[in-house]
Parts: sequence; structure tokens; C-alpha cells
Amino acid sequence: MDALLVSTAAVAIAEIGDKTMLLALILAARYRQPWAIVAGIAVATLANHALAGWAGAWVASMVSPEVLKWGVVACFAAVAAWTLIPDKMDDDEAPKPSRFGAFLATTVAFFIVEIGDKTQIATVVLAAKYHPLWQVVAGTSLGMLLANGPVVLLGHRYSDRLPLTAARYAAAALFAVLAVWVAVKGLGG
Repeated sequence: MDALLVSTAAVAIAEIGDKTMLLALILAARYRQPWAIVAGIAVATLANHALAGWAGAWVASMVSPEVLKWGVVACFAAVAAWTLIPDKMDDDEAPKPSRFGAFLATTVAFFIVEIGDKTQIATVVLAAKYHPLWQVVAGTSLGMLLANGPVVLLGHRYSDRLPLTAARYAAAALFAVLAVWVAVKGLGG
């Protein structure tokens, strides 16, 4: 259960203020079909994070435990630092209206934007540390939905009230704590 809970918390916190959250807001404003957008986010995230989780588990099986430990520590520390940098969505990155509808536009846009994003990197790292893999993927996907679902459902009315700076610091602190935890306790458990 640790894998599910840690993965959910890590991604839910890290996602606040992230580029994909801004994408969710843009899609909600553009399509005004919240359930289709939430479903698209779920499908894209599950697919993207399943691939990322598989990659993390594969790397964990290919390197020695000591190398893996310090690799995970370095990655958690890097994600902690990266989280402190606010994301912004450039106009040319915003999805254009799709003739295929809100669900497909969201699924494709989220899958692409999530490639190389800090939550995808976090999924790789979490999958290298925690087992079973399905709990990591389920947790990171749930964390993504916990962060982005309310944005889609409530729209832009409340987005200016989110404490994004505080959330970034909390996310950075969480990843820094995970880095220290792995450095001290190792990868077991």
C-alpha cells in the first residue's frame, strides 16, 4: 500500500501548477465537456505512466542496488529542484480545437505533454523504488486526476485562488524528503 499512497501524494502535489494542469484548464475552457476531459486525462495518464513505470522497473532490474539507490536519490533531488520552477503554457503549445472532440483531443494532448514532464520522471523513479508496479502506476495516475480533476470541473473560476507557490514548495519538500529517505534507508520497502 505504500507504493500506492506515496505515488498518489507525490504526483498530486507535484502536479499543482504544472504545465499539464494549465493544459487541463485550457481544455476545460475550450470544450466545456468536463467529464470527457477528465476521461481523456485518465486514459492518457494511465498509458503514459504505465510506460514510465515499466521503464523504472526495468532500470531497477538492470543495475546494482547501490547504483540504483544513488540514482533514485539523485532523481528525487532533481525533481525537487525542478518542482520549484513554475511552469507556463506557451500559446503555441495550447491544443487547437479538434474535430474529434474533447475526449480524443485531451487524450492525445495530455499523453504528448506528459512525455518528459516531472510527473512522468517521478513515475519512473517511484517505480524503481516501490513495488508492485501496478500500485505505482495507479497511484501516479490517481494523483494526476486528484490535481487536474478539480481544475477541469471547477474551471477557471477558482484557478487564481490556488496557492501555487506554496504547493510548489510543498512538492519540492516532499521529493527532497524522499531523496533523503532513500539515501538513509535504502530502496528496501
